[in-house]
Parts: sequence; structure tokens; C-alpha cells
Amino acid sequence: MLPYTVMLIVPTGIGASIGGYAGDALPTARAISQVCDRLITHPNVMNGAQLYWNLPNVLYTEGYALDQFAAGNWNLRPVHSNKIGLLIDCGTEPDLITRHLQAADAARATLGLTLTDYVLTDEPLNVSLKRADSGATWGTIGNPDSLLRAAEKLIHQAGATAIAVIARFPDDVGSEALSNYRQGHGVDPLAGAEAVISHLIVRQFKIPCAHAPALSPLELDPSISPKSAAEELGHTFLPCVLVGLSRAPQFVEQFVDKVDLSGNLQLRNNQTQPQTQSTDIHRDQVNALILPESACGGSALLHLSQTSTQIITVRENTSRMQVSPADLGINALSVQSYLEAIGTLVALRHGINPAALSPKIDPIARFSHSFIMKP
Repeated sequence: MLPYTVMLIVPTGIGASIGGYAGDALPTARAISQVCDRLITHPNVMNGAQLYWNLPNVLYTEGYALDQFAAGNWNLRPVHSNKIGLLIDCGTEPDLITRHLQAADAARATLGLTLTDYVLTDEPLNVSLKRADSGATWGTIGNPDSLLRAAEKLIHQAGATAIAVIARFPDDVGSEALSNYRQGHGVDPLAGAEAVISHLIVRQFKIPCAHAPALSPLELDPSISPKSAAEELGHTFLPCVLVGLSRAPQFVEQFVDKVDLSGNLQLRNNQTQPQTQSTDIHRDQVNALILPESACGGSALLHLSQTSTQIITVRENTSRMQVSPADLGINALSVQSYLEAIGTLVALRHGINPAALSPKIDPIARFSHSFIMKP
């Protein structure tokens, strides 16, 4: 039987009620991973600061790479392990750098992960945070070239096959946005800028990457929400990133532009077709995509909606976005909760029409669509 493959997406920085905080979508990923053979998802779903859960059948895939995969441009290649390069913003205070290096050493000694020696950027990255009128967050990097130079050194000189970035983020202590987030009813003020950092490295080097922000510790607040509590546990968010990257799939670029009438591949720029492996995963193997019903404007959804992938949207996972499948003319199966989505996956996996589980089934009707055959 073919492996049943599910993709789970919760977009970053949109205030999703599930997945908009510190790893609060991880229980959802754990549950879904139990009813499929392979779950493809991204760091925003799996990262819980110092908390994580290693799921062997989950492919931890950065957001830009997820879009390229859904577009059919890249395949995912599962690996047994990666050699993680640690990239640290030189604008980080020495004490904070030491805290992160201790976390990296703990991951090596306690979890047995493989890391290269670390690299400091040659200039401070100067990350800034932005907020859209809708409340969604994003950010900019003042010195992106410094980020890329450090990544290149880790890849080409240290032999890294995945990159963990630690960038010094501006402290937002006392802001209303941070206070709301800690109370469980705001938008993550860091998420949008984090995505910019990882997207840049993945786009340039086609290598797994994830980010852990460096921040000054916050004052103790006994009233914070359980959904954001994972970020209150220590001095670093690095552990979950290292665990995720340790087995993140590699990316295999596809150079095929088109197939001619005789079935021969036409390759772009005289490129050689990459050497594929039987374990490589391509987008046509994705059986189902699950995402919030209000957050359907992303590239991955738009691409997969053109394939046989079953789109499943979850109504109760509300967000600051207001883009539904209907707004885009996309046919999707709407469910109320992730629990209902899991039941739907079980039915679909075993060839059962979910509509057959409803108390009322409409009688079969005669197909009435008319068309004119062209000469």
C-alpha cells in the first residue's frame, strides 16, 4: 500500500488561535502523525522553545521550501541525520551567546546531535520588527549579506547540511503586543521576522534552516497563558530548532520545464536531471493538506489545489487573515476542528467517503452537465 502523506500548515505571524503561540500546534501534529505514514509540516508547528517532541514520521520543512515543494520545483529527501551549523549574530551580547552555546553543547551531550563549530556574522544583523494594519507581523534584516556569508562558511568550509540561526532580536519589553501575546490573545511579534531570515538562507543555498531568536529574559509574570508559557522557561529557544533540523529533509531541485509531445523531458538551461532516489517525496504524493479556513492565501495551498490533494480547512482555528477557499474558488472540505480533521483523514485513508458518516445522504442524481465537443 502506498504511504499516506499529509501536509499540515499554520501560517506564521497571523495570530492563529492554534499554532500562533509557542508550539501550541505540536499536540495537533502529534495526533495527525498517528493516522498517516508521513506528515510534512514546518517549524512554526513543531517549535516550542525548549519543548519539542521528536516524531520519526514528520518531515520538518522550512516555509519557503514547503512552497517550492508544493509548486513541484523541489522534492523532499528524508535523511537519517544532518550536521547542523550554528550561525550566531555578532550583535548578540556575550552572556546571551554563552547561553546559546551551552544549549548547543547540551543538545550534543544529551541528545547526541551532530553540530559543526559555530560561526559569528561579520556584522550585526540588525533585525527590526514590523506590524501590518491587520495585526500580522513581519520584519527586516539590516545586513542580509552578512547572514549569507556566515551561512556559506558553515556550508562550504564546516560541512554543515542544515543551518540553525540565532539572531539578536530587539527587546519589546512593556509593549502592548508582547503583553497580549504572553496572555494568549495576540500575534507573535517575532514570527514574521523569523520567517524572513530562514527564507533567505533556504532560497540562496537550498538547505534546511530554522531560527531561534536571542532575547533578554523577561520579568516573571505568574498570569501568562499556557499557550505562550514554553517561551518563559529559559534563556534560549534553540533546543526545538536543533531537534527539528537534526532530521529535516534535504531539498532536491527539479530542473524540468516541460514534457514534449513524445514524452521526453525538456530541461532548462541544459541542466542535467538530478539523480533521484526511491525515497524522494514529490508533491503528487501528498494525499491531504490541512490548514486554517481563514488562512488560505498561501502559495502552497494555491499550488496543491491544482493537484489531486484533498484540501481540508479547519474553521475553529481563526486568525487575523480573512481568506477562505471560497474566496479563491478552491474546492475544500470544511471541518470544525482538528479532531474532526483527524477522523476525516482516517476515512479518506481507508477509501471511505466522509459524507457517508453523516446522518443524511442525498440520493444519487443524474449527471446533467452539458458540453459541446469541438471538431
